[in-house]
Amino acid sequence: MRLSFHGADRGVTGSCHLIECNDQRILIDCGLYQGGRELDEENAGSFGFEPADIDFVLLTHAHLDHCGRLPLLASRGFCGEVVTTAASRELTRLILLDAAHLQEEEASYRTRKAKRRGKRHATVEPLYSVLDALNCLDHFGRVVKYDEPLSLAPGIQVTFLDAGHILGSASILLQLEEAGAQRSILFSGDIGNDRRPLLRDPVTPAQADIVVMETTYGDRDHKALQPSVDELYTAISETFQRGGNVIIPTFALERAQEILYFLSQGVATGRLPGSMQLFLDSPMAISATRIFERHIDCYNAETAELFREGRDPFQLPGLHFTRETAESMALNQINGGAVIMAGSGMCTGGRVRHHLKHNLWRRDSSIIFPGYAARGTLARRIVDGAKRVRIFGEEIPVRAAIHTINGFSAHAGQAELLAWHNKISGVKRTFLVHGEEESMQVFASRLHNREITLPVLNEGFELSAPEIS
Repeated sequence: MRLSFHGADRGVTGSCHLIECNDQRILIDCGLYQGGRELDEENAGSFGFEPADIDFVLLTHAHLDHCGRLPLLASRGFCGEVVTTAASRELTRLILLDAAHLQEEEASYRTRKAKRRGKRHATVEPLYSVLDALNCLDHFGRVVKYDEPLSLAPGIQVTFLDAGHILGSASILLQLEEAGAQRSILFSGDIGNDRRPLLRDPVTPAQADIVVMETTYGDRDHKALQPSVDELYTAISETFQRGGNVIIPTFALERAQEILYFLSQGVATGRLPGSMQLFLDSPMAISATRIFERHIDCYNAETAELFREGRDPFQLPGLHFTRETAESMALNQINGGAVIMAGSGMCTGGRVRHHLKHNLWRRDSSIIFPGYAARGTLARRIVDGAKRVRIFGEEIPVRAAIHTINGFSAHAGQAELLAWHNKISGVKRTFLVHGEEESMQVFASRLHNREITLPVLNEGFELSAPEIS
C-alpha cells in the first residue's frame, strides 16, 4: 500500500492524491492549478504518474481545483472509471465544459495577439478542448450515495461521506487490505462550515488510521455568519445611496446560490429594497442553480422543506438571468442601483472582469468579495489593496469601495477543522494538504501530540510502515 501526492501540496489548488493497493491505482481528485499564468506550465506538465495506469478516480466534488484536469488525464491515456455522487457528476459536466470553452477562447485570443505581433506561425493550444471534456465524461461510471460502502476491487472498499462544502461534496473513506495489512484512510476533500443555511453539516467517520486533510483556513476562523449577512446588506444599501452599482465576483457553485438565498431573505425582511435589480450574469451559475434545484436530497431539513412546499429559496423579485453575451454587455450601461453577480470568484476569467473594468474606477460603486482569493489572482491583488490593476491590457484605478466578507466561505475555519479532526479516533498520521504553507504550519501546531506531515509534490509514503500499524 502506498500513498503519494501530486497536487495541492503546500498550495491551495490542484488537488490530486494517489493510492496504490492490490495492483489497483486510485486517484483522489484531479484538480486544476488556479492563479496566475505562471501555473499554466504546472497544469500542462507531467502528472507525476502515468494516466494510463490509473484504474479509478474518486471525485470529492465539482470545484475546478478538484476536477479540472480530468479531461487532460483522459486525453493522456486514462481509461478507468470516475466514481462520484449524482450531484457532483452533474455539476462536473457543467464545470468541465465551461472550463474547456474558456481555454479554447483564451488560446484563440493569445494566438491572434501573437500573430498581430508578427509571429505568423504562432499557435497557442488550449490545455484541453471541449471535445476532450466530452470524451472525459464517458469515463464517469457508478454513482454513489452517502454512507453506502462500495467495493471497488478485492481488498478495497470506499464510502462517501457528506462534506457539507457544496452540493454533492464528499469526504472519502477507503478501507484497504493487502498482504494481511489493513489500513483505513480518510480524504477530507473540502470540509464545509457547520450550520449553513442550505446544506447539511459535514459528517466525520468514527475511526481512521490516516487522514489526508485540507487546511485552506487552517490559520484562522471566519467571521460569524449573521454579521457577514448584515455587512452584505449594509454594503449594498450604502452603495445604492451613493448611486453606484455593486459587483460581486461569484463562484458559480454554492456561493452564487447562497448569496441568492441571503438576498432573497434581505428583500423579504425589508433589509433590501424590493425594487432592487439583481443580475446573475454567469451562464454557468445559472445552470448550476437549476441543478441545485433538482437535488433536494442534498439539503438540510429546513431547505428541503422549502422546496417541497414550492418555495424556491433562490428566487426573488428583480432577479434577472443574463445568459447571452449581448445581455451581459448591456449591463455596463447601468449607472447605478444594480447588483451584478458574475463569475469568476477569483476574477481569473469570465464576465466579471468586464464589470470590474466599468466599475472599479467609480467611487460610488462597490466590489464585494464573498470568498477566498488565491495568490496571483486579480481578486487577491484587489483585496490586498492594489491602487491600480490591469484588465484587458488597460490600467484601471481602484477607487470603488472594496469589501471582503469571509463569513460566506464554503470552507470550515480553523476551529471547525480542529473539531472535525478531533472527532476521529485512532488517527496515527495526518497529512496536511490544500492550503498555503503558512496556514498549514499554523494548523499543524494546533494538532497537539500528533504525527503530522506536510508532503511536497510527488512525494510518496508506504502505508504498511510499522508506525502506521
